[in-house]
Amino acid sequence: MANVGNQLPTQAVSKPAPGKHGNVLPLWGNEKTMNLNPMILTNVLSSPYFKVQLYELKTYHEVVDEIYFKVTHVEPWEKGSRKTAGQTGMCGGVRGVGTGGIVSTAFCLLYKLFTLKLTRKQLMGLITHTDSPYIRALGFMYIRYTQPPTDLIEWYDGFLDDEEELDVKAGGGCVMTIGEMLRSFLTKLEWFSTLFPRIPVPVQKIIDQQMKARPRKVAQKETQEEEATFAETGRQGERRRSRTPRRTPSPRRSPKRSRSRSHHREKDRHGPSFDRELERERDRQRKEREGRDRDRDRSDRGDRERRRSRSADRNQDRRERSRDRRSERRDKERDGGDDRNRRKDRDHHKDRGTERERSRDKKSRGETDDRRHKDDRERHREERKAKRSSRSRSRERRHKSGEEKSRKRERSHSRERDRERDGEQRSHKRSRSKERSHHQRESSNDHSKHSERRRSQSTE
Repeated sequence: MANVGNQLPTQAVSKPAPGKHGNVLPLWGNEKTMNLNPMILTNVLSSPYFKVQLYELKTYHEVVDEIYFKVTHVEPWEKGSRKTAGQTGMCGGVRGVGTGGIVSTAFCLLYKLFTLKLTRKQLMGLITHTDSPYIRALGFMYIRYTQPPTDLIEWYDGFLDDEEELDVKAGGGCVMTIGEMLRSFLTKLEWFSTLFPRIPVPVQKIIDQQMKARPRKVAQKETQEEEATFAETGRQGERRRSRTPRRTPSPRRSPKRSRSRSHHREKDRHGPSFDRELERERDRQRKEREGRDRDRDRSDRGDRERRRSRSADRNQDRRERSRDRRSERRDKERDGGDDRNRRKDRDHHKDRGTERERSRDKKSRGETDDRRHKDDRERHREERKAKRSSRSRSRERRHKSGEEKSRKRERSHSRERDRERDGEQRSHKRSRSKERSHHQRESSNDHSKHSERRRSQSTE
């Protein structure tokens, strides 16, 4: 497992004192997206690797160990997962916009580091780590995405000539040093199929001036490789010039000549047997080349003959096909003429049949119309008769009802008359009874008066 404690000496880092904030790192730009391309960010957030496996990692040391074991390149997309061939403009990878693909583990872990909110000490531990150059690369990329542009040159200053190599491309094939990668971070906006956050123009001018003032140092390995290539070319040249007369070396000759001279000395030590072996080897190589050339010529001739035969066969096939097509067209034209005549006859017969059917339909329609008219007339007559009968019935009903009403009226009048008569009789009887009672009363009064008079007279 990766050990965070194994770090490079921090004497190369010329970072100023943090000031009041101490170990807290500032965040430049968007505090939620880490200034990532929206396409990359959406793929990171939706990837199962980030949602499931990286969700379980809670500490800085666990994430560093995951980088050590899983990261093999620093490209945003995995190899072969993003196809932009034939796409141009905003649909291609020109301005950081694309169709997406499988996002790399490096960028998933980079965003995981952003979610942990690294401190200054943790970030220094990343960029000075000794176990893997990819841990350092992710630390430098974290600085490029999250730190202010004015602080980038201060972060990268001590590492611009770092000679540690890493392969930054998915699938391999793009080896560069840490220093070269940091110089590309500072001077270029593009990184494979994505974009870094833009650096303001004044800050970019200052960075370019500093980069020009500090040219890249040539590594010792490159000088050794160049010397080896020069030595090999010198040996080959001396072998070619072995038959030419030797010249005495001048004191102003280059190191190449000195090496070739030593080569001649070794050659003289071996003797003529070495020259014979060289000549035999050269003859053998010539024979092999001649045999290869013959085989190639034969294969080329065979290919040409095959192509010719194929072309002849193709031409014959095309001619036969054209003939067949012509014969088919002629047959179709003949059949088409007969078919046209037949169609005309059929159409003529159809027209006659349709005319007959139309005439029959007209006749049937006329008969049906006559029947409808007759039925309508009979219905009108019946309706008129029914109306007349209903009117007569209503009149009779009205007459009967009038007679009944008159009878009722007469009956009511007779009843009223009888009632009046009975009332008069009753009133007459009452008046008579009253008169009788009055007479009786008067008679009784007279009788009483008479009796009283008698009494009085008798008493007197």
